[in-house]
Amino acid sequence: MDSVYKALADPNRRKILEILKIRDMPVHAIAMHFDITGASLSHHLDILKRARLIISQRQGRNIVYSLNTSVFEAVVSALISVFQK
Repeated sequence: MDSVYKALADPNRRKILEILKIRDMPVHAIAMHFDITGASLSHHLDILKRARLIISQRQGRNIVYSLNTSVFEAVVSALISVFQK
C-alpha cells in the first residue's frame, strides 16, 4: 500500500490517473496533457505501474495505458477502514 500512497502523492501522477479515467490512451496522447520531458512522463508511468494503479498493453507499435480498477477498489476500502475507526 505504501507504493500506492507514494504514487498518489505526486500531482503529475494524479493528473495521469484523471486522464486515464476518461479513456485508455497511448503514451503520446497522455504526453499532450503535460509540459514535461518524455523521460519524466515514463518515470511517472513506471511508478504508477509498480503501484499497480495502471496497466499497459501493447497494441501494434503503441503501448496503451488504462486504470487498474481492482486496485482502486482496494485502496478505497483501505481508506474507508482507516477513517471508520
